[in-house]
Amino acid sequence: MLTEVHAPSESEEALRDLCRCRDDARTDLLRARHRLGKFLLRRHCLYRQTKRHWGSRHMQWLEQLRFDDPVSQATFDSYFLAVQQLDERLQQLDKRLAEFGGQEPYREPVAWLRCFKGIDTVTAVCLIAELHDFRRFRSARALMSYVGLVPSEHSSGERERRGSITKTGNRHVRRLLVEAAWHHRHRPALSAPLRKRREGQPARVLVIADRSQERLCARYRRMTARGISQPKTIVAMARELVGYLWAVLHPAAMATRN
Repeated sequence: MLTEVHAPSESEEALRDLCRCRDDARTDLLRARHRLGKFLLRRHCLYRQTKRHWGSRHMQWLEQLRFDDPVSQATFDSYFLAVQQLDERLQQLDKRLAEFGGQEPYREPVAWLRCFKGIDTVTAVCLIAELHDFRRFRSARALMSYVGLVPSEHSSGERERRGSITKTGNRHVRRLLVEAAWHHRHRPALSAPLRKRREGQPARVLVIADRSQERLCARYRRMTARGISQPKTIVAMARELVGYLWAVLHPAAMATRN
């Protein structure tokens, strides 16, 4: 009556720690950027050249920025240095994750997940590291419940009432899924990077990935047309995306399709 599962090894736990280290670095960089942005806002220094912040042009503008007050200049230098250091740290962690994602036993499942829109190497490696053994989840609904994307329920007697998502389980995976779901609000299409990622991958995986694009985009249009808020719609799309990922990586689903 028990389901045999694979306990994570020391190397798998180490990769999970590296993924969470990367997430911590991303959070630290976001906070450092906010601190620098608020400092510049108090000094009435606004970047108006392009709409995109923290790109190459924005960073060049920051490098040329100077203040007459030496105290303000010292404060700016400290904030800007923190942003540069954390940005470099995040890039190094991304390279390390991409390196480990190209090795066994992660190479194949990572390549499969990269066929999905909104999922590239870092996201795929983090998903595999956090959900190391998909045999634990007998169905896609079990995986949805594990990542906390199912509605909560407060029922009594004949009254049935459902609320917001439970937000239980692995919050790192839940955040990655929601971020990936945002990409599916656009019409189904294969960009040049996505087309390159899909080269040489099994037809079964490509069919599931294409179906996810079509279904999630259609769901986004239906729900927004009904007046449902965009964040709630994206969460519903993330829950449905879980089912497609489970169909790609779960051994039982793979055996059924084969």
